[in-house]
Amino acid sequence: MFQLSEFLSPRPEPWWPLLRQVGVEHVVAVMRGAEQEQRMYAAVGGAAGTTSWAVGEEPWTEASLRADMELFATHGFTVAAIEDTAPMDAVRLGLPGRDEQIEHILTQVRAMGRLGIPVLCYNWMAFSSWARTRSAVPTRGGALVTGFRLSDTADLPPLTDPAGVTPDVLWDALAYFLDAVLPDAEEAGVRLALHPDDPPLPALRGVPRIISSLDAYRRLLRTSSSPSNAITFCQGNFALMTDDVPAAIRELGGSDAIAFVHFRDLRGRADDFVEAFHDDGQTDMGACLRAYRDVGFSGPLRPDHVPTLEGESNDRPGYGVLGRLFATGYIRGLQHAIYGRPGASPLAGTSTG
Repeated sequence: MFQLSEFLSPRPEPWWPLLRQVGVEHVVAVMRGAEQEQRMYAAVGGAAGTTSWAVGEEPWTEASLRADMELFATHGFTVAAIEDTAPMDAVRLGLPGRDEQIEHILTQVRAMGRLGIPVLCYNWMAFSSWARTRSAVPTRGGALVTGFRLSDTADLPPLTDPAGVTPDVLWDALAYFLDAVLPDAEEAGVRLALHPDDPPLPALRGVPRIISSLDAYRRLLRTSSSPSNAITFCQGNFALMTDDVPAAIRELGGSDAIAFVHFRDLRGRADDFVEAFHDDGQTDMGACLRAYRDVGFSGPLRPDHVPTLEGESNDRPGYGVLGRLFATGYIRGLQHAIYGRPGASPLAGTSTG
């Protein structure tokens, strides 16, 4: 059985009790000021922040991660995965300084092992995170979703000077990273779950992207047979790579390569798409959940990129509160229909007074 989870920063908010009330017990966490927390809202037009830390107080140290876990625990949550890393663009690009950045990743991986956090989601998108060109596209009933059109990026400046950045450079750098980190990850019992490029295109704003197809994941898995060499199966991106997402789940999950799932949907193609409500996209979500059941997937699964609903601010596109609650209920309903409802006492939750 998968672990129904939500994506949170270790910065408490008043709506957190709503997640516990709808049955969410597990958290997929970012780290305070680390790479993805800094980049995620820049993907939809915000500015990336900058943060510096004193030596020994970086967010990826054991002391920092333990403090985050304890904070989540006070709100009733268990950390099932971390979806964030120390900065690692030098690693992705094979640049000077990558060995120092790898040491930070090793510090994080070893700490996660000692703390019992089994999954680290990372990506190979240099200089960026997930990319969108629109953050307020009206959808069902006037709810707002994010969208992407490749043509909208034509007048945007390149993310970096593309000279010297080639797919081969990125693949060689990924192999170097895996050689350096997988032995420690395996010893720590931590799975490195590689997220797809979002959107899965061969290049974006001058920077090649290599994790953009099923063949790319087949190549990743051939790189190392370590059980710690694993996949974040982000369904929205896989739906842009293949017309048969359940078959992809069975192929990759059949070898136990899927460590973590982003359960989401959209409409369109890789160069032109919009996000969708979980019950209103182009993918058979029930068939996907049956595929996860059939391959025995038991890791964290979280909704992602939800609509902003009526009455909410759209200051965090894709991460509105009401959209998360809708998605959680939708997933829980599919879970009970496909896996069966867990047994419960008929008197559970009733009053004897």
